[in-house]
Amino acid sequence: MAQLPENLLRRAAEARAKAEGRSVDEVLAEMKGEAAPAAAPAQAAAAPAVATDGPTRDLDAESAKFGVPRNLLERGMFARARKDGTAVPAMAGAVAAPAASAVAPVAAAGGPPPVSGPPPGVRTQRLLTVVKAGAIQGTTMEPQDKVNVWPHLLAIEFVALLAMLAFLTLLSAFIDAPLLEFANFNEQPNPSKAPWYFLGLQELLAYFDPQVAGVIIPGFGLAALAFIPYVDRNPSVRPSDRKLAIAIFTVFFMAASVLTIFGSFFRGPGFNFTFPWRDGIFFDDLLTILE
Repeated sequence: MAQLPENLLRRAAEARAKAEGRSVDEVLAEMKGEAAPAAAPAQAAAAPAVATDGPTRDLDAESAKFGVPRNLLERGMFARARKDGTAVPAMAGAVAAPAASAVAPVAAAGGPPPVSGPPPGVRTQRLLTVVKAGAIQGTTMEPQDKVNVWPHLLAIEFVALLAMLAFLTLLSAFIDAPLLEFANFNEQPNPSKAPWYFLGLQELLAYFDPQVAGVIIPGFGLAALAFIPYVDRNPSVRPSDRKLAIAIFTVFFMAASVLTIFGSFFRGPGFNFTFPWRDGIFFDDLLTILE
């Protein structure tokens, strides 16, 4: 040991003294092969004495009351007595008597103060905090309620396109729909109806002034449809979360559908109201298909 530097030798002695509960000088003298120094009077005076006639503490009752283990209460009592330089209160119960009697001979013999801690040679660790386990590499994108256009949307649209193509092919194979003759201004059809996509406006002309039916009402309808994204600002794409937008669009869609159906099937000669199941359907294209 004499060949080691003094600073390293003293650090080793401090670590060993802390683990064994002994003084640094005693361990250092033992490592150097010298005689152990006598204990200092102040060290003997620092050992807390156990009170025999003072107040007693029932650690079992305190442990049951506060929910703290009894050994922790006992260690805290010894540590406070050593820090304040006061006597250790007597402990009630059969378990506390051996501990109190074991401290008195050590204090009377002038030895080192009792060590409140783990047995010699045992190293303890303190738990600072509990850290929740997480991913080593964080995700850069959060899950969203969206899907890619391909293949989720285009596959469905392609299947719908094939189904409609098959329907039109079968319809054209069984139903003959020739073109009409050239228009003759001397023989105008009665009733004269607009194409189906304008029949709603033609139906409005039967109820309102041309300026109201052709400008004001369609203008208000288109403006209302354009303002739907600003009225309902919900970013969700689920239909259950967009009830207001769906309700507004449904109102305009149903109104346009009703006007178109009335103009197609319920208007006869002179654009008067008729019942199609009684008077027939007055629509040139439909009449040609039925013939």
